[in-house]
Amino acid sequence: MPTLVLLRHGRSTANTSGVLAGWTPGVNLDDHGRKQAEAVAERLRPVPLAAIVSSPLDRCQQTVAPVWADRDLTPVIDDRLGECKYGDWTGRKLTELVKEPLWKVVQQHPSAAVFPGEGGEGLAATQARAVAAVREWNARVEESSGKDAVWLACSHGDVIKAILADAYGMHLDLFQRIVVDPCSVSIIRYSETRPFVVRVNDIGGDVTGLLPPPKSADDTEQTDESDAVVGGGAGAA
Repeated sequence: MPTLVLLRHGRSTANTSGVLAGWTPGVNLDDHGRKQAEAVAERLRPVPLAAIVSSPLDRCQQTVAPVWADRDLTPVIDDRLGECKYGDWTGRKLTELVKEPLWKVVQQHPSAAVFPGEGGEGLAATQARAVAAVREWNARVEESSGKDAVWLACSHGDVIKAILADAYGMHLDLFQRIVVDPCSVSIIRYSETRPFVVRVNDIGGDVTGLLPPPKSADDTEQTDESDAVVGGGAGAA
């Protein structure tokens, strides 16, 4: 099945001010975040992307803009890849939130965390909608572009961590062990029986390993794509 490139948005004005932005409109990339977006677009330039799907929030759309600028692609917006809905926590300083009793739940038992106030969402619900979106888009991309296709989804830190936890087969309560920095790339290669987590929190380096594998006369003799390589294999060419 296709390969998913999970891209976190670049550094935003909320990141630098220490505010939990959530779904606050008008939160943009700062100058450094824009440079990060340009750099990741350049890194991904050799990779033939079959689709680009983005959170509806401005900081994600600004991040993917240079990625699709020179491609015959238009990003598709999917609300399911939007940030967790933090309810009454939205717009508050992290230095204040750390004093809230719920903070410890978010850190130690996130599957039980539901954010207070109108529209507040549980982290488990965030994971469920995001994973459903990824699985659905993966099937669409495979149908339209084949099993070797690569596609990109731009989302947010907690959302990407939740998708990665699902791919790892980890309980959501362990997802705080995963780090996803601004404009980092994490890569999951889905197969029929299991996902393979290829990279996490990658902020630099070569991405040619994402190119479709060359065809050979021995293709019919290869193991099933869902099989893990015994011994670890030789890695990407």
